[in-house]
Amino acid sequence: MVKVATTRLDRALVARTALRLLNEVGLEGLTLRAIAAELDVKAPALYWHFKDKQALLDEMATEMFRRMAADLPAISAPDWRDGLTAAMRGLRGHLLRYRDGAKVYSGTHFTDTGYAATMDAQLRGLTESGFTPRTAARAWFTAYSYTIGYVIEEQTMGPAPAKDTGTGAGTGTEGIDLAARAERLAAYPLAAGAGEEIFGNHEAGFESGLAAIVAGIAMTMLPSEG
Repeated sequence: MVKVATTRLDRALVARTALRLLNEVGLEGLTLRAIAAELDVKAPALYWHFKDKQALLDEMATEMFRRMAADLPAISAPDWRDGLTAAMRGLRGHLLRYRDGAKVYSGTHFTDTGYAATMDAQLRGLTESGFTPRTAARAWFTAYSYTIGYVIEEQTMGPAPAKDTGTGAGTGTEGIDLAARAERLAAYPLAAGAGEEIFGNHEAGFESGLAAIVAGIAMTMLPSEG
């Protein structure tokens, strides 16, 4: 007997199902066929809502933002550094909730304008702190790009060693064996020693890099401090 889906199929349901399945199979395993099977429908039914996988990824990223928007801290004068730092921490935390979350989020196009209010408020906090509209946009995007890129690398590398104080969530590999890496690179002591700093503690690494980004923004983009 052919099963019949009992829930009305729409874009929101497909995106939510895809995000749930993402944590099981990762981005490479997330196919329209797999999502259709999860929804108990035939794959062609999904094409009524999404013309291809990229269109689905756009909707998934939009749904991810909807879930994180309420949690992203505001940026306000005069403590813009704290606000920007907290906002990027919040972004990273949400991306880590999903396996390959940063890859899904990166390079996609939001399917509605729901992100605009949050973005506008954050940029307003920067302009009220002394940034021009142009430098506020550049400052925000610089911190945002660092965060997205860091999490992509973090999730690709896999879980850090046990001493990592971060969540380690959303990763799909076994991580890097630092001892084996150091042995392979024994002839290159600086490269070998860098492994602990680069791969050893994702949480501390993110915080250190973010602090450098924020300090650089202050020095190069804020007229009163440059």
